[in-house]
Amino acid sequence: MSGSGAPEGDDYSATVLGSHWFSGPPDTTKRMAPEEVAPDRVEGSVLRFGPGVTAAMPAPFPVDVGAAVAPPPRRRPAGLRRYALAALVLAAVLAYLGWQRLGPGIEVRGVAVSTDPKGPACDAAADVVAVVATNGRPGTLTYRWVRSDGTRSEQLTERVPRGQREARLHLLWTFRGTGSYPARAELQLVSPGRGTAAVDFTYRCSP
Repeated sequence: MSGSGAPEGDDYSATVLGSHWFSGPPDTTKRMAPEEVAPDRVEGSVLRFGPGVTAAMPAPFPVDVGAAVAPPPRRRPAGLRRYALAALVLAAVLAYLGWQRLGPGIEVRGVAVSTDPKGPACDAAADVVAVVATNGRPGTLTYRWVRSDGTRSEQLTERVPRGQREARLHLLWTFRGTGSYPARAELQLVSPGRGTAAVDFTYRCSP
C-alpha cells in the first residue's frame, strides 16, 4: 500500500473499509431534532398522526362505549296523551248520562188499597184498586193479590214508564147469590222491596 491517497487496484484493504463497524454508528447528536408532528385527530385514546406510522397509545382508563352512548328514554307522544284524556272525559260523560237514564231504578214510596165502601151490588164485581206511589223512575212492579176466600193470584207485573209517580193495580172480585159476606182483599208487593196493603168490605144481597 502506498501513500495516503485513494486506494488503487487489489491493494484495497477490506479491513480498513470495515473499521466503521467497530467504531459504532455515525454520530447523529449534532443533527437538528425533527419538529414534533401534531396529530390529525383524536379518536378515543388512540392518537393518529399524519404521514408516517400510526401510533396507538393505551387508554388511561377503560372506556365503555355502550354506556357512554346510551339511547335517550322513549317518550310517549303528546298526541296519545291528549287522546287518552279525551277518551277518559267522554267515558265519564257517558257514565253520568247512563246513570241519569238507567239508575237508580224504581222505588216504591207507598201502597194504598181501596174499593167502594158500600160493596158490590147483587151478582156484581167489586173493583179493588191498589195505588202504588213511586219515585218516578222507570221499572217493573211485581205483585200478587190475596183474597179472604183463600184465592191467591200468580205473580203479576206492571211496567211503570219514566216520570210516572204512581201505578194503579185493579182486582175485579165477582160475587153471586143472596146473603152477606165480609170480604178482604190484600195486595202483596214482591219487588222492588216488599210490602202489603189491604181493604175490607161487605157483599150484601137480599132475597
